[in-house]
Amino acid sequence: MECAGKGRGTRCLGPPRRRCDRCGAVAYCSASHQILHWSDHKEECKRLEQQMKRTDVLNDFPFTFSQEATLEVHEKRETSCSFLSKRGIHQVGMWLHECSCGASVPSSYCSRSKDGWHLSSILCPCNEPGSPISRQLNSWKDYYEWRCIPLHSPVALLLHWPLTIYHATQVAGLGSLTHEMRDKLYIHYLGPEKELLQLSVFAELCALFPGVHLHIELVGPAIPQNRDGERINLCNYSHCFETDCICKSASETISWGVQTSRTSKVTLQLRKGFYHDRYRDIAKDFCPHLVIAPNAGVAAYSSWLPTIELIRDINVPAVFTDYCEEACQLGAHCISTVTGHPLRFPIQLNPFRQPLVVENSALFLPCYSNCFLFGI
Repeated sequence: MECAGKGRGTRCLGPPRRRCDRCGAVAYCSASHQILHWSDHKEECKRLEQQMKRTDVLNDFPFTFSQEATLEVHEKRETSCSFLSKRGIHQVGMWLHECSCGASVPSSYCSRSKDGWHLSSILCPCNEPGSPISRQLNSWKDYYEWRCIPLHSPVALLLHWPLTIYHATQVAGLGSLTHEMRDKLYIHYLGPEKELLQLSVFAELCALFPGVHLHIELVGPAIPQNRDGERINLCNYSHCFETDCICKSASETISWGVQTSRTSKVTLQLRKGFYHDRYRDIAKDFCPHLVIAPNAGVAAYSSWLPTIELIRDINVPAVFTDYCEEACQLGAHCISTVTGHPLRFPIQLNPFRQPLVVENSALFLPCYSNCFLFGI
């Protein structure tokens, strides 16, 4: 964590150990930097104070590892590396990007042999669910019970991607699909980064949307040039590590850029570039039912301005997520300024946020991937 007043005239004197007495969310290296930063901090201080009071709600997960993955990592008594190592999934396959060790791995790297869960079949959804969804899933507990997965399984660390898509469709009112989208659902997914190393986890959407063909356009500047236009058909669930599991008798989980006679339930299409630059090409084939932008950082990047204008003009439901409530507050303000209207979907906690706290965040406020969502 850096001093909140870094760059304010003088160099920082050391680690930021002096926390704001009122909000407790930011820290400073010295009293002088705290004083210099007050002109900026005073507007956010009260807001952050209220957010800090909801810390227990942010850390509330049903897993047996919840305290380890939240408080202990946040207070540096545990790390994401040690958390993954204890479960035998450190620096392997889809788990590679869940700690800083995998940060330098390029998104162009991918190998089907490394797409599995690296877990036993009892701990992961490597096959069809035992029963179809009979009611709306509203929590990780609901999902784990439906999928018959024990609460000590870490799969939620990766499944927050497809479950957030599922939840976004519920928030946007697409849960009960209308007649024209009964068989197909088109989603534009903006700004993928680490997901590019975890694409096979999106096969879980087959279970979450039974009988529906999902076509997802993943659009963003992080997609490597050599993967622009790549089409991925997710035919089966990601495999467990057991050699005799029934999941091994199924066909390959992923068909990379190859058209097969079997119709995929989930199709991913990669598009390099900004959404507002690529939309015309993408929309020639179909218009989206939903736009979703995970961990968007709307207030942090000016490139969002033309994209928000485009979403406003095409009048499609759009759901944004971010790591903390404060980032959503800032993003919501930017969006409302551009659109001239209040949010259609107010800021709300995502029940399917990733249950591993972000290490070394800019605030003492706990941050989680896909933590809060809001939309227009």
